Amino acid sequence: MTDFRTRIAVLDYGMGNLHSVSKALEHVAPGAEVIITSDAAEVADADRVVFPGVGAIRDCMAEIRRLGFDKLVAKAIEEKPVLGICVGMQALLEHSEENNGIDGLGILPGKVRFFGRDLHDTAGEKLKVPHMGWNRVNQSIDHPMWQGIEQGSRFYFVHSYYVESEGVDESQQELVAGTCDYSVKFAAALVRDNLFAVQFHPEKSQAAGLQLLSNFVTWQPHC
Repeated sequence: MTDFRTRIAVLDYGMGNLHSVSKALEHVAPGAEVIITSDAAEVADADRVVFPGVGAIRDCMAEIRRLGFDKLVAKAIEEKPVLGICVGMQALLEHSEENNGIDGLGILPGKVRFFGRDLHDTAGEKLKVPHMGWNRVNQSIDHPMWQGIEQGSRFYFVHSYYVESEGVDESQQELVAGTCDYSVKFAAALVRDNLFAVQFHPEKSQAAGLQLLSNFVTWQPHC
């Protein structure tokens, strides 16, 4: 069981599925204290931080910068385990094509691309955008966050933009911890030091998602 002193801060900047994430964390870590907060002092005191995000990247980045969360997130990543979810992952990159082009936090190298409006599968069938529903994730590396999760497990996605995983330079490629295919191959998970970020929603991904959240609660990065 999780040590009772463990405190997990879910960052609140008005753009995340906060209560679903916090309830899922409470389920997998009943001994932990899970708080939803926008208070920098509470984040500093937390042992682990979750950086969620849903909606348009322009609105997310505006609130992140208005509240000073750009510096808060960067500092948290230097000091403790951080889990980025969905737009929380995309915001970590340098730039997104969404909303005619928006600069991200630049904590991770790379760009966020639009799936496009003429997407087809290998059989030629037209694919809908946003990519919404269950899809398989290929684990690119052996990592503690994948512990207890079978290769090719399905996770729940909702997104129209994706992080490139092909045709990128070596510094970007080495960050990719998992990939997914939706006409194009994209990064489903990124990792660097204290940071693990996912495009899918673990809180909506049933057993595999709960296992990933459980792994986050006990993950001890070696850095």
